[in-house]
Amino acid sequence: MARAIVIQHVAMEGPARIAGLCAERDISVEVRHVHAGDAVPAELGRDEILVVMGGGMGVGDLGDPRYPFLQAEVTLLERVLADGGAVLGVCLGAQLLAHAAGARVYPNVARDAGGREHRVLEVGWGPVTYLLGGQGGAAATQRGEDAADDPALAGLARQEMVLHWHGDTFDLPPRAVHLASTALCAHQAFRLGTRVFGLQFHLEADAEVARRWAVEDAAFVRAARGADGVALVLAETERHAAAARAAGDRLIRNILDSMLRPRQSRLHGGAGPA
Repeated sequence: MARAIVIQHVAMEGPARIAGLCAERDISVEVRHVHAGDAVPAELGRDEILVVMGGGMGVGDLGDPRYPFLQAEVTLLERVLADGGAVLGVCLGAQLLAHAAGARVYPNVARDAGGREHRVLEVGWGPVTYLLGGQGGAAATQRGEDAADDPALAGLARQEMVLHWHGDTFDLPPRAVHLASTALCAHQAFRLGTRVFGLQFHLEADAEVARRWAVEDAAFVRAARGADGVALVLAETERHAAAARAAGDRLIRNILDSMLRPRQSRLHGGAGPA
């Protein structure tokens, strides 16, 4: 039986629906609560896949004594990538994965009318645009082509509603396939080979989880959405969470199916697929 090793960074961001969808595929789940002192594994077994969840810390906190697990995770991710293993990184997990794969991770910013940069926190429910077979989003949208050309996106509409909860972003790693974008953050999802995926958004969160985050992470929500931010996110959750679930589960299932494929050649320094 395959096993998913899940790295959880904070108490409120567990695997949630990912765990249930693993069970559908007879994948056992072992959660490493690194925030509570569980060890980051040094390597993965042949029948193991790695799922790295979100958290309030970031790649910029590497070396911070409060988060000793971050560097161990980067080392593990580098090893798994080199060995052709399977990874799903979610939010912080996607940023750590991008960093381990050689990409830059940095605060998400935009420019105002005067050309000045300001920080952009993307928080709450909003549409994500899935890109044609990983090709350039704007050109693909203009051509009206079907995003389902990429197997990871099979069965999805070009735009789907998802939950966003981040302030950092990343460049695409070398040889990565770009899978999704939003107006506020261009790099929302990527694939490396056929068994490694990074998702900036949160498909694992159902309505109950989203409501809990809005309350427990209220300061971050207000920083992103203003004084009424918590009420806004709670209202969005009532409007969108139930309808968004089917598409989110479809993408997670597609990704899990890809992760269960046989191990590839190395992604770095070898002849692994692009």
